[in-house]
Amino acid sequence: MAPGISLRIIATALGPFALGYLLSYLLRAVNAVVAPDLVLDLGLSPAELGLLTSAYLLAFALFQLPLGVLFDRYGPRRVQSALLALAALGCVLFATAPGFVTLFLARAVIGFGFAGGLMSGFKATSLWLPLERRAFANACIMSMGALGIIGATEPTEYLVSLVGWRSTFLVFAGLVFTVAGLIFAMVPRRDGERTPASFAEQFSQLLRILKLPLFWRLAPFLGLTAGVQIGIQTLWAGPWFRDVMGLGRDQVARHLLWMAVSFMLGILSSGFLADRLGRRGISPLTVMLGYLLAYLGAQTIIVLRVPEFSFPAWLVLAATGQAGILAFPWFASRVGNELAGRSNATINFAMFVSAFAAQGVIGMIIGLFAPVATGYAPEAYSWSFGIFLALQVLALGWYLWSHRAYPVRIESIRTG
Repeated sequence: MAPGISLRIIATALGPFALGYLLSYLLRAVNAVVAPDLVLDLGLSPAELGLLTSAYLLAFALFQLPLGVLFDRYGPRRVQSALLALAALGCVLFATAPGFVTLFLARAVIGFGFAGGLMSGFKATSLWLPLERRAFANACIMSMGALGIIGATEPTEYLVSLVGWRSTFLVFAGLVFTVAGLIFAMVPRRDGERTPASFAEQFSQLLRILKLPLFWRLAPFLGLTAGVQIGIQTLWAGPWFRDVMGLGRDQVARHLLWMAVSFMLGILSSGFLADRLGRRGISPLTVMLGYLLAYLGAQTIIVLRVPEFSFPAWLVLAATGQAGILAFPWFASRVGNELAGRSNATINFAMFVSAFAAQGVIGMIIGLFAPVATGYAPEAYSWSFGIFLALQVLALGWYLWSHRAYPVRIESIRTG
């Protein structure tokens, strides 16, 4: 067992939040499998499908900043258990929705309820673990999201075939509510000392984080890379396999399953490497950059639609696209551990605004092209994915240039 990470901490202080994140990713990615049912039952256009799926991400993103304040003030146990109960209600609403508008609202409620899925775990690691162990622990928690993606592939496809998509969401509601109760009952009640600062002071500190040069060095690159990966893998990867590779529904689910496995292995390997190399004085940002360069290369192959390398490129995209999480504990240590909830939330906000934009805008661009026999035009994917690839490359240039323009230093926002 790694120093500073005991079995008791894993079982009670970190494990329940990891289960919540698993369900968060399951519900985030499930539309990649149930999209054909939604289109068939409700006649959704590509733009409506993208907008519906991205409603989760919009609500998720909008709640990130106040969520950071709540985590720092009340601790992750109380906040996360309440939010998951709300997500369970959103699943019930989705299952009973009569049309697009209600589905959109239900999807937004689900996103709102899962807004703390990852950040609750990150806040817990900041409370229970020393700084040098947090990158690895955060990666382990995030790797549970891969199990959620796996659950959103063939297992969900099988469940939908048995009971239909509406009853499937009722099953999800029961699972989410169970984990909410588990977090409230099992996680130690000592969430950390309640902050003496008022809400006004806490929000003032949050705004000062958003003004830091260091935040603006990290946020565009981390936000776009992670956000685009979320937007593509949790919705548009499935249609791409169908329309570009010509796969059937079962084969699409199988390919998404392998992407989920790759996601898990990639997250775990990035955390392991950051943990090991950190002991040799190598920054986690160096590890992160290496992974994200591979990620941009994989996107290039997908945009160019190189047949013999396309599926390996999708596996690399899944494995490397979330490497930006390695920057979370590094950034939090620069602004102050007691502000970890808010510092994490600022970066996460950038990621999910990008994810919302990518998922929705890709759908709009695809809708501009005439459909083909299988579904959407293959060149529509290249244009829509290519636009976001170009934005990420520009963000990489900014990240590298600003490394020289804004030398790293310990930032302090505790005073005015």
